[in-house]
Amino acid sequence: MFNRLSLQTSYYSCLMNYGSLKSLLYLLFVVALWSCEQNDQKELVKLNGYAFGTTFNISFYDDEPQDFTDQIDSLFYLVNRSLSTYISNSDISKINGGDSNILVDDFFKEVFKKSEKIYAETNGIFDPTIGILVNAWGFGPIEKKINNDSASIKKFLKLVGFNNVQLKNGKVEKKYDSIYLDFNAIAKGYAVDIAGRFLEAQQIKDYLVEIGGEVRTRGINTGKNAAWKIGIENPNFDGTRSIQKVIELKDESMATSGNYRKFTIDSVTGKKYVHIINTKTGYPCQSNLLSVSVIGKLDCADVDGYATALMAMTLEEATIFLEKHKELKSFIIYSDEENNLQTFTTSNF
Repeated sequence: MFNRLSLQTSYYSCLMNYGSLKSLLYLLFVVALWSCEQNDQKELVKLNGYAFGTTFNISFYDDEPQDFTDQIDSLFYLVNRSLSTYISNSDISKINGGDSNILVDDFFKEVFKKSEKIYAETNGIFDPTIGILVNAWGFGPIEKKINNDSASIKKFLKLVGFNNVQLKNGKVEKKYDSIYLDFNAIAKGYAVDIAGRFLEAQQIKDYLVEIGGEVRTRGINTGKNAAWKIGIENPNFDGTRSIQKVIELKDESMATSGNYRKFTIDSVTGKKYVHIINTKTGYPCQSNLLSVSVIGKLDCADVDGYATALMAMTLEEATIFLEKHKELKSFIIYSDEENNLQTFTTSNF
């Protein structure tokens, strides 16, 4: 390790032993290079907190470490105020309540457009108008008991269809007043993107943003000179947590959807209902898929939506969809006919 004394000693030694300008210039080059290396050392900054009903963790490298906690909290507040169905005075809650005069913000517009794209690509398997059924089965902000008969489900299904909603002149127009929008399957990933874009605006090139398992990365983990590493959890039904697979991400986003944690049990029948609703039947999905992780060089909102859609498919449907969408990489955990855990990975994983 160089220090000022050793550098001075080396300098005079060069003059005495070689007496040449060439040696002096070489020494000055070494000093300048050493100085630049010291200035290029970036420090790791970690921010964490609670948002969107879960935890968030942000790691980034910066020349001059800064605490962006207040700015990140403010951005999350704005996203919630626009898109959260759990806040009674949010824009989406007002729209769901029948207010047709709300001028939506850019957050709402972007999520709406992303949802339209995924809705079309999945033939309606991903559908933000599923909100009324999400509430009916007890998974939304409106508490409901699970006593839905076939007539009720049929009635609710008439209100499901994202093609019955449009954005016009900054306002949401619904074919039926009772349509209930729910962007929760994509909004958390979108909040990850908003935080990542903020860091990029601060000229930060190496970062990882994670909210409740949804992740966006750019650059590398500078301190380790390696890609960012993320763990995919095992689908443990007993509440414990363990890692199934560790993957590396660079300039990629990842989202995971699973049925093994979020479910409810009918107090009368004892039957378990998972939180992902089949948009065609109106009932919770019955599938052997336990966990779907999707990775891509896309926004986290996009892979978040795709992960939810794939969880609502059968394994065969999911593999066919992924074969058509090479921009997506996926790791799927499922149970076979003998209830043994199995995994599927796309060829590009």
